[in-house]
Formats: sequence, structure tokens, C-alpha cells
Amino acid sequence: MNEKMPYYLAYPVPFSYDDERTERRDIEYLRSMYSDIPKRLLPYVEEECDRMEYENSMMYDQYPDKLQLKLMCRRICDNAGRHERLCAGGCEDRGEIGEQSLRDLVEVMLYQELYRRRCDHRRMHRRFY
Repeated sequence: MNEKMPYYLAYPVPFSYDDERTERRDIEYLRSMYSDIPKRLLPYVEEECDRMEYENSMMYDQYPDKLQLKLMCRRICDNAGRHERLCAGGCEDRGEIGEQSLRDLVEVMLYQELYRRRCDHRRMHRRFY
């Protein structure tokens, strides 16, 4: 009953890197299950987020500006439209989607990516004082 406990058990330190690794693996796995069009759009969404990812960027504001987010979506759609054949008027049966559906999909994917990056940013800049 009088056994000494090892130091690392007496004062456990949360190993957050395991949680981050698990989260990243989950994200990658779920992204691998995307259908064709979201898989083709994802690099354009990530590219736009990479471009906007700098210190004091509007994407890290407490309440990001809706107009700026819409402009980001438009840039993603324009960029994807130059390089991919995704939109077609009334050709949904061939795997292509309409322009408004494409914008809605890009908007949802952008907000998801922004959420993930904001969480990572908060985690990296956590203050312990």
C-alpha cells in the first residue's frame, strides 16, 4: 500500500500531439471518401486558404467578414473553372453540377477548411499563463 508512484503518473501531462495526430488522420480519411467533384475542388480551396493564411489575416478574426468570404468563394470558383470542367448547364446526369450548386459546395468546403485552420491556429497559439 505504500508503493511510490512514478513521477510521470503523479503529474500527468496531456499528450495533445496524439489527439492532433488522430484528428489529422480522421480528416484525411474522411476526405478520401469525398466524391469526384469535391476531390477535384479541394486543392483549389486549400490553395486559397494557404494564400490567406498569415498572421492577423481576416480568416482568424473573431467574426470573419461575410463579403470577404464570398469573394474567397468566387476566386475559388473562378480558379477551378479555368482548370476544371465542373459546371455545365443542365448536365447533372453526367456528373457535372450547375453553377449555383458549385458555389454552394465551394462555400461549404471553404467554411469547413477555415474552421479546421482556425482550430489549428488557436491550438498553436495557446497561452499558458
